[in-house]
Amino acid sequence: MRKVTAVVVVPALILSFSAAWAAEMTTTDEMHQDNAAPRSMAQIPQSHMFDGINLTEQQRQQMRDLMQQARHESSPISINDLEQLHELIIAEKFDETSYKAQLNRIAQAEVARQVEMARVRNQMYHLLTPAQQDVLNEKHQQRMHEMRELTNMQQASSLQAVSSTGSNQ
Repeated sequence: MRKVTAVVVVPALILSFSAAWAAEMTTTDEMHQDNAAPRSMAQIPQSHMFDGINLTEQQRQQMRDLMQQARHESSPISINDLEQLHELIIAEKFDETSYKAQLNRIAQAEVARQVEMARVRNQMYHLLTPAQQDVLNEKHQQRMHEMRELTNMQQASSLQAVSSTGSNQ
């Protein structure tokens, strides 16, 4: 069952991360708006990093320039890599070693993209004034608190489901 889950989940995660990367690269104008549309963490990781921060026009332009530079330096996810995964899945005999090797190639490319995006976010952060950095850090702490609460609620719900399932038997 774990193998089936991995076969289904990993390619989906790769596609979602790649979509998030592409979306994040094109949403720099939204990052400074107080009224930016809400997004879940799964859709666009850290795209909300600068939400609620009032940026000067110069800061906005510098951030756009950084994102544009990163966009030109990055390589998109290879459709060929995903096709190879699909071919391995539909093969007459499943080759686990080849599948793992292909996943590792894709994962390494994704890690490189995420590191590059973190580098760009770091540069953007350092474009902020100390007051803007304080606001950003407060918002980050608030999001972490909300995520902890959500995680605690999910864990409590899971425990309740397990205990009710066990008592029904």
